[in-house]
Amino acid sequence: MTEPPQAALDELTQISSQIESAVLFDDKGKVLAATLRDDRAEWVASSGQRLFEAATQAGEGEPTQLEAAMDEGSLFVVRDGKTLIAATTPPEPTAGLVFYDLKSCLRSAAAKPKATRRTQAKSSGTT
Repeated sequence: MTEPPQAALDELTQISSQIESAVLFDDKGKVLAATLRDDRAEWVASSGQRLFEAATQAGEGEPTQLEAAMDEGSLFVVRDGKTLIAATTPPEPTAGLVFYDLKSCLRSAAAKPKATRRTQAKSSGTT
């Protein structure tokens, strides 16, 4: 059974045609799940974390979502509590849709897996 963070990323990349890669990580930069190989995932998480830190220092308060747009594509970062997700897209993505998909992924990753209930057959006492 796939852990919730990885399952959430797998679903994200299946439903969102605009997201090329994604990394879930904590507020310390520890990668929780990724669609990339380990060294690349760590680099994306570190980049996302630095982007959030820079935005926090530049503004008033802590941001909840950011987009860094470049000629080659964009880097999106969304935060929910102590969990963040960073994703890369091709140039000129539909930003609102990407943010929506990333927020949905964060909620799915945080969801507790449902326990399967075992039902016991009750004897009715009749034959």
